[in-house]
Amino acid sequence: MGMGVTAAPKAGGRRGRRARRHGAIAEINMTPFIDVMLVLLIIFMVAAPLIATGVPIDLPQTGAKPINVDQKPVTIAIDGKGQIFLQDQPTLEPDLVLKLQGMAKDGFDQRIYVRGDRQVDYGRVASVMSTITSAGFKRVALVTEPATR
Repeated sequence: MGMGVTAAPKAGGRRGRRARRHGAIAEINMTPFIDVMLVLLIIFMVAAPLIATGVPIDLPQTGAKPINVDQKPVTIAIDGKGQIFLQDQPTLEPDLVLKLQGMAKDGFDQRIYVRGDRQVDYGRVASVMSTITSAGFKRVALVTEPATR
């Protein structure tokens, strides 16, 4: 007949079922991060061969060793039809020197690679190289593929 009186919670005791024993979890969940990195890796592995496109040229094969290059050189390609490409953009031989001077970061010491198709006339390759060297560029080289054994 009397009213039941509940006792007040004790200091330092539990406050019910939802009491936390530990603080907030401060860990980073690495699973989504790893998933995203793996997807990006696959995308770059598939896309990398597609990025390395340019003027399709059948280079001659030689036994020369590859040259180590610190920066990307200026490339001039001459396809099987004799058309000239400067950094994969078609250009005419009279305009070649002006465009090269505009692109050369190191001035006349800029490294220039000439890639000539094996089907193109040797005189055409020599003419392009002569145009480049007569403009004052000193570091002009021919690009070939390594010989298969």
